[in-house]
Amino acid sequence: MAGELIINSALQETRVALLEGGTVVEVHIERKKDRSIMGNIYRGRAVKVLPGMQAAFVDIGLERAAFLYVSDAYSSIREYSQMLDEGFEDQDALEFNSGNSLFAESPQIEDLICEGQELLVQVSREPLGTKGTRITSHITLPGRYLVFMPTVDHVGVSRRISDESERRRLRDIVLGMRPPGVGFIVRTASEGAREEELKNDMEILTKMWENIQRKNEAAGTPSLVHSDHNMALRAIRDLITPEVKRVIVDSQEEYDQIIHFVQNYMPHLKCDIDLDEGRTPIFDVYGIETDLDKALKRKVWLKSGGYILIEMTEALTAIDVNTGKFVGKRNLEDTILKTNLEAAKEIAYQLRLRNIGGIIIIDFIDMEKESNREMVYQALELALQKDRAKSNISKISELGLVEMTRKRTRESLGQLLGETCPYCDGLGHIKSKLTVCYDVLREIERVTSDIGGNTIMVNVNPEVAEMLCDEERTGIEHLEKKLGKRIVVQEIPRFHQDEFEIVEV
Repeated sequence: MAGELIINSALQETRVALLEGGTVVEVHIERKKDRSIMGNIYRGRAVKVLPGMQAAFVDIGLERAAFLYVSDAYSSIREYSQMLDEGFEDQDALEFNSGNSLFAESPQIEDLICEGQELLVQVSREPLGTKGTRITSHITLPGRYLVFMPTVDHVGVSRRISDESERRRLRDIVLGMRPPGVGFIVRTASEGAREEELKNDMEILTKMWENIQRKNEAAGTPSLVHSDHNMALRAIRDLITPEVKRVIVDSQEEYDQIIHFVQNYMPHLKCDIDLDEGRTPIFDVYGIETDLDKALKRKVWLKSGGYILIEMTEALTAIDVNTGKFVGKRNLEDTILKTNLEAAKEIAYQLRLRNIGGIIIIDFIDMEKESNREMVYQALELALQKDRAKSNISKISELGLVEMTRKRTRESLGQLLGETCPYCDGLGHIKSKLTVCYDVLREIERVTSDIGGNTIMVNVNPEVAEMLCDEERTGIEHLEKKLGKRIVVQEIPRFHQDEFEIVEV
């Protein structure tokens, strides 16, 4: 399926969309004032060691100290081996699991780090919500074809390269060329690459590491030693696969940078790179703006008439599947199966598009037949194979639930483009007009002893005012007789529905 990479570069932000067959499958956004720190390398200082958590806080010059787990400080080839066994993710940085079985065999954090110690570390996960920056001492430098691991003597191949003969070929080439004592992981993009291309990538990465070491020796503490490429260049390096046939960018400056980058680092790149100089915004031309708006909605309709609901919480994401308007043609079980199969593909697509990570619970519609549950599970597993982010899926339970995890290294699209509603504080619901009316009546009784005048002014939202003067007029009249005061209801257009105030006139 032919792919395209659309790059929209503006003064405030750069947006990148990956299209497969004309459909948006990934969106990456980087704002100038919040530029990504993923993959940045810092010279930091340990400010606090926590034996009880087997971790340390390290000052790297950011607003909050970064978090370093013991497994991210302990250099063990077995951890890299385990990472490869689990399947290397073809992404900008590697993240190690501190909860693995090797953790108990690793040294204690207090044996490795002491307060005041200076460290060279790399950001492995950006701040996410209330979670701070996570760092690692396992430095990784991604290139087009290889990931350089200067602190580990090991060579691995991405498990996404399935052909065994190709895996052996690539491993033998890298083993024969690499400098002694360092490691490399062969990226998925290396499949079919020539020895010359791999050698060129290796030389660039080793020179980059030499520059980083020189800067580290001269740098103060804390300080930034190395930052990754900007969004557009990272997209060229990481998102272009043999399926991507064309790159379109709408900025002359960005276009010139990309051409220079390709000539120096990716001279054998085969896709076309074009400059779009049209007046219509490039994301509008390809319908990407519409897809971005849809990606922020809770409900996603399926072609059959069914739909899925996506609810994100701080702890996990819950996805509910419903038949909706789809009534089927044969029987209930067949209708449910078709809805679940369609939903499985859509869920995998939405997870990738919205970049939803962490724990995910999918509530498929209950199926009676075990064979049907297996069919839906296989459909979900197959659809997730297109996703670059690593995921783990459990079998569908008898209740129709699937528990899964998807690697999370940056904010989801919803977190990046939206913010918690200050009105409902993220609850998603507000008090009804009727509830607010009764709150107002109770509050009048509560504060009337503090009001000395004969008239009480009630300032409320226009819709609440209408209800108080119409459906709930008897409540107002009852209070006027009971309290011996006149009650005047006044509309305040700027008031939210559940906002009101009671004042003495």
